Amino acid sequence: MLKNTKISDAELYEIVCEELERQENNIEMIASESTVPLEIMELSGSIFTNKTLEGYPGNRFQAGSEIADKLEILADERAKKLFDAEHVNIQPYSGSTANYCVYSSILKPGDKVLSMRLDQGGHLTHGSPANFLSKVYDYDFYGVNKDTELIDLDEVREKALKDRPKLIIAGGSSYPRLIDYKSFSEIAKEVGAYFMVDMAHVAGLVAAKVIPSPVPYADFVTTSTTKTFGGPRAGMVLCKNEYAKLLDKGVFPGCLGSMHLTTMAAKAWLFKHAATDEFKNIMSSILVNGRKLAEELEKRGFRIVTGGTDNHIVMVDLRKKNITGKLFQNALDSIGITVNKNQIPNDPQSPFVTSGVRIGVTSITQRGLRGKEIEKIAEIMERVADAPEDTTNLDKCRRDAHELISRFPLYPENSFND
Repeated sequence: MLKNTKISDAELYEIVCEELERQENNIEMIASESTVPLEIMELSGSIFTNKTLEGYPGNRFQAGSEIADKLEILADERAKKLFDAEHVNIQPYSGSTANYCVYSSILKPGDKVLSMRLDQGGHLTHGSPANFLSKVYDYDFYGVNKDTELIDLDEVREKALKDRPKLIIAGGSSYPRLIDYKSFSEIAKEVGAYFMVDMAHVAGLVAAKVIPSPVPYADFVTTSTTKTFGGPRAGMVLCKNEYAKLLDKGVFPGCLGSMHLTTMAAKAWLFKHAATDEFKNIMSSILVNGRKLAEELEKRGFRIVTGGTDNHIVMVDLRKKNITGKLFQNALDSIGITVNKNQIPNDPQSPFVTSGVRIGVTSITQRGLRGKEIEKIAEIMERVADAPEDTTNLDKCRRDAHELISRFPLYPENSFND
């Protein structure tokens, strides 16, 4: 790979090589990250990058679309079969734009939307004041129960009855538990709202059928194709047949322009791969590894938000360790373990400091790490948390982390030889 770039732009080539080396030598535990198969990289840089295309198969705005039509139809059929969905639109560029496409399809400026608070597990694109859409639609937010840290469905229903929103959103970026999609759907029907689920973080687990699917209950389901899905940096929307025309018009021309056919090709491959036993076994192992990590960290004096996890995310409250999320993130990064600082429910710290970290197990599971390795990672994390600014301690932790991950290659040997 990159044999031509190596000749034409040696400086850029070296930067890419540095990133490859970083990933090979790091224990990647950011919950939104995964390691894609080589086919995803091949297809993401394929010949389809030369083609500009707008519209839908059989109704394009540019000539020369007949082969791309075959590609999109193939990807659509595979996605619908994988998720048992009635309709799909795979043109969105990311999980965020997938959300925007749904908004474009069914909302008007000023419409009321009920979604999960960002600081309690929601997502930036669900109405956070930091996102531009907070100025377009009228958002209200639900959160988690103070004692259980689980979604407070009584609050959801109470706010839905009061606000009468046009749209109710479930799903988020740092919620480690299963979501009761059926109850959300019933609340939405009670108040005459559309119901959308953002399953970006758990899409791979849903595709493998190791956790419940929102598809039977939601009017719209959005997702990225990265994270647990382990595919290209892109997105998609699933919906009921009755909303198919609304969605397609909301995607194009309502929200997006020309599609990215390269990532569309990669998505088509992903949807086939996600139906294999190999993929399903990895997704099952992610659930086991997540529970194992939560248990091991709890044994070592960390408090686990909600008391555990039902997916790939482990949310850790660091206050018992008397350190901040920012300090712990940076100390771990210095030894070759990447996590991200993250607010916990009712966090007294700012989002730039935080009292917690969000840890994901997708990438390490894909690389083959299992029970004994999870125990070792938890042990290293404990040592870092106990002395996060002690250089002697960090040096020893760095050596142990490198020795551990070096036994699990990122990709097969010679994958990147020119």
